Amino acid sequence: VELQPLTEEDMIKILKEPENSLLKQYKALLETENVNLNFTESGIIKIAQIAIRINQEVENIGARRLHTILEKTLE
Repeated sequence: VELQPLTEEDMIKILKEPENSLLKQYKALLETENVNLNFTESGIIKIAQIAIRINQEVENIGARRLHTILEKTLE
């Protein structure tokens, strides 16, 4: 079976839809430090675009790339 790379739309859904999405996890994590983190729609789209671009340029690790991008951004 040959899998197709995730699209920008797929990445956006992965960021927003799951009950325990990465965005919700990081928001909750930072709330423990009294930081109120909100992601705009344009910010979510940009994160997805960056993930797609990096996956095309280096090893394609799929949605796991989102975790790397968020971790480095919020570090």
